[in-house]
Amino acid sequence: MANTTTTINSNSPFSLADKIALVTGGSSGIGLASARALAEAGARVYITGRRQAELDAAVAQIGHGAVGVRSDATRLDELDALYARIGAEAGRLDILFANAGGGDMLPLGAITEQQVDDTLGRNVKGVIFTVQKALPLLVDGASIILTGSTAAGTGTPAFSVYAASKAAVRSLARSWVLDLKERGIRVNVVVPGPIHTPGLVDLAPTPEAQQGLLGYLAGQIPLGRIGRPQEVGQAVVFLASEAASFVNGSELFVDGGMAQV
Repeated sequence: MANTTTTINSNSPFSLADKIALVTGGSSGIGLASARALAEAGARVYITGRRQAELDAAVAQIGHGAVGVRSDATRLDELDALYARIGAEAGRLDILFANAGGGDMLPLGAITEQQVDDTLGRNVKGVIFTVQKALPLLVDGASIILTGSTAAGTGTPAFSVYAASKAAVRSLARSWVLDLKERGIRVNVVVPGPIHTPGLVDLAPTPEAQQGLLGYLAGQIPLGRIGRPQEVGQAVVFLASEAASFVNGSELFVDGGMAQV
C-alpha cells in the first residue's frame, strides 16, 4: 500500500490538526486505513496491535509521526500500560477508535466455548474496557467511535456469535451517550459491510473459497463490489471531526447499501 498524503485545510471542519487519536487494532485492515486517514487529517495517531512486526510495518505506512504500542485489548493490564504511555507522552486523548476485534464462522452445532470466549472477549469485553480505561484521558467533547457490523442486524449462517457480539456493541453506544452526556463526549458506531481486509478473506479456508465468498458478497451489494478499507477510514474521520459535532449515538453504515435494501 503506497503512503500517500491528503492535505486538509486546518480551517476545515474535517481537520483534526492538533488532535490526539488512538486506534486499537490499527495494524491491518480497517484499523490501519483509519489510522492513516486520521493522520492525514492532521491527528497525532497511536495504534495498537498484538504482533510487533505487523505493528512496525503499519507505523511505517501511516507515517506522520504515528506511534505503535503492542497491546491486547482483552488484557486489562496491557490497556493500563497503553494509557499510561499515552498520558505520559501526549497528556490527553481527543479521539478513540475502539476497533480491535474479530471472529470466525461456526454453525450452531459446532460453536465451542473457546469461540464464545474469544469472540465476546475481543468484541465486547475488549471494547468495554478500552473505552472505560480511556475516560481519564479523554477530553470533554471527545469523539469515541466503535466498530459495528452489518451482521448485527441480519441473519447470517454460521456467524451467530460474531453477530451477537456486534449487536452488543451497538447497544453499548446507545447507553454510553447517556453516561457521558455531561462531558459532551460523542459515541458513534461505524458499520462496515463486506470490506476487502485480511479478516474477511481469512473467513474462507482456501483461495478458491475466498474468491467464492468475495464474489457472493459483491453480488449482495447494490454497488456491486466489495468495499475498500480507506472508505471506512474516511467515515471515521468524519465521525471524529467537528463536521459531525451533532452526530451522537448513531450508526454510520459504510456498506454500499447492503443493509439498506
